[in-house]
Amino acid sequence: MTEPTLVDEDLKHLVTLFYTRVRADPQLGPVFNDVISDWPEHLDRITDFWSSVVFASGRYKGNPLAMHMLHADRITPPLFDRWLLLWADTTDALLPREAAAAVQARASRIAETLRAVICPPPPLRTDQT
Repeated sequence: MTEPTLVDEDLKHLVTLFYTRVRADPQLGPVFNDVISDWPEHLDRITDFWSSVVFASGRYKGNPLAMHMLHADRITPPLFDRWLLLWADTTDALLPREAAAAVQARASRIAETLRAVICPPPPLRTDQT
């Protein structure tokens, strides 16, 4: 028996539950709640983003890096780790195992790209004596 495939309604439910958890999270909630004023619009936009990532639907028409850079002063490396942990917990709870693993891998790659730009490591010291 094969596992069911991921469909668009799964993404909508996943995004809604995930961001309900994000909003309540003591680490992530304050950052997201301070920045997002229209949660229904944000959830629609993020659902479009994940539809584009998972299904190559082309529904998302934005620049996630630019959006995150607007708030780079509040985003720290531990917040990326917390976001990924919450994403993994939520996807594991809602999706078939293979689908959860696939969206977790994509989320991890996206997070690493964002982290590299938003929170680059300090330059190596080149002390010369």
